[in-house]
Amino acid sequence: MATHDWSLFLADSEATERFGARLGGCCMPGTVIHLHGELGAGKSTLVRGLLQGLGHPGAVKSPTYTLVEGYELDGQRYYHFDLYRLGDPEELEYLGIRDYFDGQAIALLEWPERGIGLLPPADLELWLDYHDPGRRLRLAGTGDRAAAIVECVSGYY
Repeated sequence: MATHDWSLFLADSEATERFGARLGGCCMPGTVIHLHGELGAGKSTLVRGLLQGLGHPGAVKSPTYTLVEGYELDGQRYYHFDLYRLGDPEELEYLGIRDYFDGQAIALLEWPERGIGLLPPADLELWLDYHDPGRRLRLAGTGDRAAAIVECVSGYY
């Protein structure tokens, strides 16, 4: 299966939010995205842009303490996970993790490596790395869904 890989420089948080808004318009039901990057790299900023770009009118906070925040926009469910504070992947069982991945909701997971073994594979892996003065974003995935998303977002830039 072919790997689909693409990268982009994001100059600031506004550019990160704009990219998130574009990404949101490219996701189809059931998409699972793993977000990687150091603390402060812009993962939650990207998710905020995605959700607000799709019409969420309120604040979008990182679910660092609650582990997951759910949103419904135009009948589509979105789940934003932040697993940074997860002590053991087994804690996800208490959260009812399997219920979130029904093939219809779009899931955005920060720190997915902390839930290894209990999370579904990503359709798309996204990395944000510091690249003074902004961030380097890289997308990678395999399969038709990844190909469609990478083609959609890269066509915008």
